[in-house]
Amino acid sequence: MQLLHTALLVTCILPLQAEIKVAQDDKNLRIEIDGALFTEYHSDTRLPCLHPLMSPDGTFLTRQFPFEKGVAGEENDHPHHIGFWFTHGRVNGKDFWHGRGGEKVLTKGFVGEPVVKNDKDRSSVSFTIDLDWMAKDKRVFSEQRTYTIIAEGKTRTIDVTCDLRASDGEVVFGDTKEGSFAIRVAPTLRLNGKVAKGHITNSEGVTDGKAWGKRSKWVAFHGPDSAGTATVVAIFDHAKNLRHPTWWHARDYGLLTANPFGPRAFGDTEFKGTGDFTLKNGESLKQRYRLVLHQGDLASAKLEEQWKAFSKEAE
Repeated sequence: MQLLHTALLVTCILPLQAEIKVAQDDKNLRIEIDGALFTEYHSDTRLPCLHPLMSPDGTFLTRQFPFEKGVAGEENDHPHHIGFWFTHGRVNGKDFWHGRGGEKVLTKGFVGEPVVKNDKDRSSVSFTIDLDWMAKDKRVFSEQRTYTIIAEGKTRTIDVTCDLRASDGEVVFGDTKEGSFAIRVAPTLRLNGKVAKGHITNSEGVTDGKAWGKRSKWVAFHGPDSAGTATVVAIFDHAKNLRHPTWWHARDYGLLTANPFGPRAFGDTEFKGTGDFTLKNGESLKQRYRLVLHQGDLASAKLEEQWKAFSKEAE
């Protein structure tokens, strides 16, 4: 295993800040913050994903199933919900969401090496991967995806840029609610369930079950983690994304997805036409999202302020 490490610069005055280390094992990555696991990039699953996602105090912010079974308080449903991932349920008629027909996304390899920066106020790691979306043995299209993970105090952010490329002919993303940019949160953050104590709020002030299928700039699950600490898990839709503000598959059992391809499936009667989106051969589509993991309440997360800063960033 190759270890990538950039040391912090510290003085006798400043306290030790969060330090990121990355261990690479072939096409997988393990990312540690202050010597403890934060997340792992998995290439050996049907879909690449980040799992788990850990709080600064070491609690799980994503559901552990299906990687770990029999975890107290968890529901072992929807085994295709794997941490933090991106895919879609209808691509040229193929179901990459469930994968029942053998659909998968292959990690071809990393583009260069992960870049780690440890500064006095914040630490980060950025890495880029080449992916092929495969229906059995045929490539449907290719993708280049970049993750940037930032640790600042008690907040972790993960920026993801997905560059979708119609490399093998026309690609049609079909109108379905089963997609696309997704996370399955830990059970205490859910609205329903044995240990559920969470809530949902979107950027328009719509809450809980009413947020399903609505368009908004961001959506957050918030509530206590397994140790009772106030926690916010939110996804931002970048202002330059396709059909911003996007629609949200925000479910009371802990699933949160940003989905620009499902207006009809979400019952949006104001959207004209279907939600099908076509990339002609040789064309590309770039989508940007941010995941915010904040230890604190919804007010202290300052999500609207963060979203504005994120959407002003250059691509």
